[in-house]
Amino acid sequence: MTATEPTIPAARIVFDEDDRRQIAELVDAALRTGQLTLGPQTRAFEQLFAELHAAPHAVAVSSGTAALEIVLRAVGVAGRDVIVPANTFAATTYAVQAAGARPVFADIEPSTLAMSPQTVEAAVTANTAAVVMVHIGGLISPSTPQLAAWCRDRGITLVEDAAHAHGSTLDGRSAGSFGIAGSFSFYPTKVITSGEGGMIVTADDRIRDEALIYRDQGKAGFTDPRHIRPGYAWRISELHAAVGLVQLRRLEQFLAVRRRVAARYDAGLVEVSGLTPLPAAARSNSNYYKYLAVLDDGIDRAQFKARVAEAGVRLSGEVYDRPLHQQPVFADLGTGPLPVAEHLCDRHVCLPVHSDMSDAEADRVLAAVAAALACR
Repeated sequence: MTATEPTIPAARIVFDEDDRRQIAELVDAALRTGQLTLGPQTRAFEQLFAELHAAPHAVAVSSGTAALEIVLRAVGVAGRDVIVPANTFAATTYAVQAAGARPVFADIEPSTLAMSPQTVEAAVTANTAAVVMVHIGGLISPSTPQLAAWCRDRGITLVEDAAHAHGSTLDGRSAGSFGIAGSFSFYPTKVITSGEGGMIVTADDRIRDEALIYRDQGKAGFTDPRHIRPGYAWRISELHAAVGLVQLRRLEQFLAVRRRVAARYDAGLVEVSGLTPLPAAARSNSNYYKYLAVLDDGIDRAQFKARVAEAGVRLSGEVYDRPLHQQPVFADLGTGPLPVAEHLCDRHVCLPVHSDMSDAEADRVLAAVAAALACR
């Protein structure tokens, strides 16, 4: 890194001047009218998200975790088991527990960081109500349709945790369309952000109706004072919806940039030994929320990341560096060993991908990675 080259961060949140102007106008409209929740910005955000993901319904909520919990509550998992991958974020499991179910951890496929019918079958119990398929890094596993069919044949509900997968597709089908519903996150580092927020997509009218009730304190309607089931303050504010709506209008642009950077990494890493990119199946079109690669055995990950950082490149946190069955908070669940999840959590890294990343920055990342591996 030269004195004039800024550090390339692990993640970069993108709001250009025009974005900021549009957001300010939408926020001003909300402030002038005084309608700060469940108003026109929220409805516009939901409508556009549904259109871009080919979903009949979209319901905006306060977070991706809330979105997943609402879906699990709506499908009725309380008192039963729900299978989740061992390598997901803790919030996936928290949502299962908050919905009244017992999480059961499953192992993953080595090539996709996702569950398969085989790994789910190894974890299924007589009391299994649902399976939560997580699209890690924005990659929809090619085995997702087979898992959906496997679940249907056994009367098990498939739910998608698509927190990473805005705009990702498999066989032309959008994330969130393979199970009964999908949940998305708009946390600041995601491909699309609203600051904080989440979205449920579904083709099921009942799930849509239940989500509308659950997000607003269990009320029968926004202006209806009757509370017909326990709910929570899971609404998204008009201010957050305004941010998300403006970001969402740029989704296709952001995806094009991320896919261009990923293609550049794919080409550049062919000549680099010691690091193998996680392959994207020909049938899938990832959003490259994360660019995942696996270090060869024997390479010290912490040392590798430190050497890359010396060259002015910050690698993002792993997804995830410890499987959930090894997390102290889930010690009482008693699942394991799950060797594939354990190995890949320990060996993978994420190269920076930003929605406004330049080719020059991508080349700097490649050079830093090659130099760090050459020092082994």
